[in-house]
Amino acid sequence: MGDFHRCIDRILAEEGGRSNHPADPGGLTKYGISKRSYPTLDIAGLTLDDAKALYRRDYWQVLHGDQLPSGLDLLMLDCAINQGPVTAIKLLQRTLRIQDDGIIGPETLSAAAVAMPGLLDAFAAERALRYELNPNEATFGRGWYRRLLRMHRHAWAGVAP
Repeated sequence: MGDFHRCIDRILAEEGGRSNHPADPGGLTKYGISKRSYPTLDIAGLTLDDAKALYRRDYWQVLHGDQLPSGLDLLMLDCAINQGPVTAIKLLQRTLRIQDDGIIGPETLSAAAVAMPGLLDAFAAERALRYELNPNEATFGRGWYRRLLRMHRHAWAGVAP
């Protein structure tokens, strides 16, 4: 089952500190938390503990991360942070070929458990396709794909034997 601490440590190693790339629609970003997503939050003053709390509340809990299979928990949390929680859930549901309502429920959790571990490859492919269709792919694509490949490798390493 999912492990928030293992996943968030891996993701924060990717997100790094503060950035404000002119082509990034998120604007000022720290620990992966963007001004666009949290317009009333003092991004510059955000602490690491604040970021972890936001990720737990607004991403992990929405994904029912504690109930996701090991490995998939990491890919889903990373996708939710990078592409949005509803998008992550819909991509998972499309990968599973079930109704893509953007809500994790018993059907999604059950189908995911049955589809493991091959689901990791199929979900990563869906995510890559979504990147290909993103208008910012020319600017950020190589970084997105590299991150996806690293996360995919870590997800497989986290699959329970």
